[in-house]
Amino acid sequence: MGMSAKMPVILSLEDDDGLRCIDIIRREDGTYTFKEFRKDLEDPGRWYLVSDFSNESYATKEGAIAQARKAILWLNRD
Repeated sequence: MGMSAKMPVILSLEDDDGLRCIDIIRREDGTYTFKEFRKDLEDPGRWYLVSDFSNESYATKEGAIAQARKAILWLNRD
């Protein structure tokens, strides 16, 4: 089953520049997943999908965040 466009984003994690973002999404079945987006400087009002991890699911929000930190290197920059 694919993800509905109405799945709620429960958390967005942006980089310091505000040009990259990870959305943590709650699915209808209560599990969680995530997607990575970016903004273009030429079109700062719109986010573009970079990586789609929605085929993966995690039992908890914390599990999805932990996996996002493993998969998306910029999330671990200080």
